[in-house]
Amino acid sequence: MFKKYRIIKWILTAFTLIVASLIVIGIYIASLLPAEDGTLVNSQASDIAYITKDVPVYRGKILAIVTSTDTMGTSGKGTGYELTELARAYYVFKANGFEVDIASPLGGKPPVVLDDDMGIFDYAFLNDSMAQSKTNNSLLLKDVKPELYEAVYFVGGKGAMFDFPNNRFIQALIQDFHKNNKVIGAVCHGPAAFVNVTLDDGQSFLKNKQVSSFTNKEELLLIPNAASVFPFLLQDELISQGALFNEGIMYLERISHDNNLITGQNPWSVWAMAEAMVKQIGYTPKHRVITAEENAVKVLFAYETKGKEDAEAVIKQIVEENKQSVSRSLLVSHCAVSVIQGDLKKSYDLLRLASYVKDIELNK
Repeated sequence: MFKKYRIIKWILTAFTLIVASLIVIGIYIASLLPAEDGTLVNSQASDIAYITKDVPVYRGKILAIVTSTDTMGTSGKGTGYELTELARAYYVFKANGFEVDIASPLGGKPPVVLDDDMGIFDYAFLNDSMAQSKTNNSLLLKDVKPELYEAVYFVGGKGAMFDFPNNRFIQALIQDFHKNNKVIGAVCHGPAAFVNVTLDDGQSFLKNKQVSSFTNKEELLLIPNAASVFPFLLQDELISQGALFNEGIMYLERISHDNNLITGQNPWSVWAMAEAMVKQIGYTPKHRVITAEENAVKVLFAYETKGKEDAEAVIKQIVEENKQSVSRSLLVSHCAVSVIQGDLKKSYDLLRLASYVKDIELNK
C-alpha cells in the first residue's frame, strides 16, 4: 500500500516539475518576442516612402492572378490566396512604375488568408482603397486580354492547388506569355498554374525548366495528410512534368530564375521573386529597405549553412553596422518548427539567437 502511494507521489512530483518547466520555458520565449505594434493595423500606403517617393514613370501593367477556391477539397478546411504573397509583390510592382490588375478564375471577390506574420505592407494593402477595389472586384480570367500586360504573376495560397491546374484560361495565358517572351512569375503554390500546360510543339511547358515551389517537406510538416487533401503534392507533380526542381532550405527564401520564368519557394521568397521579375522585364529594381523578416531569414540561412557563430556574426552586422532590425518572432517560429521535427538542439540554438538579437538591440 505504501509502495503504491510512493509511486503516485513520484508521478505527481514528476508531473509538477514538467508543468513548471513548461511554464518557465513559455515565460522565457514570451520575453524574447517584441511588444505588439498596435499601430500596424492602421498602416497606409501613402505613408510608406518606398511606395510613394521617386516612383518611375509608367512602365506598363502586370497581371496578378489569385485563386477563387475557399475550401481545401473535401477536408472542410478554409483556404484562399495568401495576402502577404499578393500585397508585397503588388507594392514592389507599383513602386517600380507598374500598374497591377488582379484576376481570378471566377472573378469578383476571391477568398483570402490572413497570416499572423503580417507587416506594414500587408496592413497598408488592406487599408488601400484602390488595392481593395481591384481585389474585391477581380477580373474574370476569361475576359483578360494578355496583350495589355508586361508580365503575369501567379499568387500562392493552397486554393491554387485546386483551380489553377487544368484551367484553360490560365493555360492560354501562359502559352501566350511564353510565345511572346514575356515574364511569368509564381510563388509558393502559384506554380500549380503550370501543371499540364503544353506548348505548340506538344512539349510540357515545364520540361527542363528550373522551378521552385512549396516543397513536399514544407507541405507535409503542416499537413501530414496533404497527399489525400490535395490533388497532388506540388513538388512531385512539377518534377513529373519535366521541371528541374530547385529546392531550398525549409521555410527560407529560394527563387529559381530560368530566362523569363521566375518562381519562389514560399512566402519568404516573394520580395526577391517580385524584384527579379522587375529586373527581367528590363529595369533595375528601386532601392528598398530590407524588412526585419528578411533579415531573420538571412540569419537562419547562416545558421543552417554555417552554424550558430556565423549566425551571430550576421546578427551583429545587421543590427550594429547596417542599423536594421531582425525579426525575433520569425526566429522563434523556426524554433517551434524544429521542435515539431524533434530537433531540440536546433530549437535551443534558435532561442539563443533570438535572445542574442534582443540583447544587441537593447544595447546598441
